[in-house]
Amino acid sequence: MQRAFLVVLMSGVVCGVIGSHVALRGMAFIGDAVAHAVFPGIAIAFVLHTSLVVGGIVAGLATALAIAVVSQNRRLKEDTVIGVFFAAAFGLGIVVMSTAPGYGGSLESFLFGSVLGIGSADVVTVGVAGAVLLLITGGLHKELVTVGLDRETARAAGLPIFWLDMALYAMVTVAIVISLQAVGNILVLALLITPAACARLLTDRIGLMMLIAPVIGAGSGLTGLYLSYAFNLAAGGLIVLTATAVFVACWVFAPRHGLLSHRRGRSATAVVPVRP
Repeated sequence: MQRAFLVVLMSGVVCGVIGSHVALRGMAFIGDAVAHAVFPGIAIAFVLHTSLVVGGIVAGLATALAIAVVSQNRRLKEDTVIGVFFAAAFGLGIVVMSTAPGYGGSLESFLFGSVLGIGSADVVTVGVAGAVLLLITGGLHKELVTVGLDRETARAAGLPIFWLDMALYAMVTVAIVISLQAVGNILVLALLITPAACARLLTDRIGLMMLIAPVIGAGSGLTGLYLSYAFNLAAGGLIVLTATAVFVACWVFAPRHGLLSHRRGRSATAVVPVRP
């Protein structure tokens, strides 16, 4: 159980930080694409009895590089290229996985997560990968934010757009791979995007957003894992539902951008008729 808590904690923090950059660019689809893209590497690693985390990272980075290169063609929109590659990668992963004994159970574990089955080696891999990822993100924070806010301004300033895009794809890949065992392939997009969406409702400052999102991500992960242990329910689903509940609360009660705040604002600005 302690190993599961450590992995969920790191996954929540990393996904919160990286997800903020993804949300800033309006690229939620990239998370789903990468989650599918890592499947071939995980399948090959499973067949060869090697590290699933390393296999997923290698496959995800290779696919991210291919997407970044092909996306430079201005006739193709980025989401179109992403769709082509993630579908092909997922298909390849299913074919490879189907050749392995125990195919059904392994596929279910990949799709829905198996956080309680995490080994000590995986904890070390996730911890090291997560720490390195956070350091790189901090070092590239200013450049990534500039590109996320205005690509043309970033290009005019001489920033290497292609390599910054590639760096973001790579960071999304690592964040997703280290989170797969916690919530699974189907739900990992929620862990990447939902905490960032909550933070976006709570603040207009990008720096503060990237502090709030990992707190929400880690808190949702640990709460969901505890509920899973207490009620013997699926951990991945409860983690995502906890994050979603936080999002709904933020959407309703956020001080400046929540539903109630908007209604109070409209009431305050309404014209009050003058009584004789």
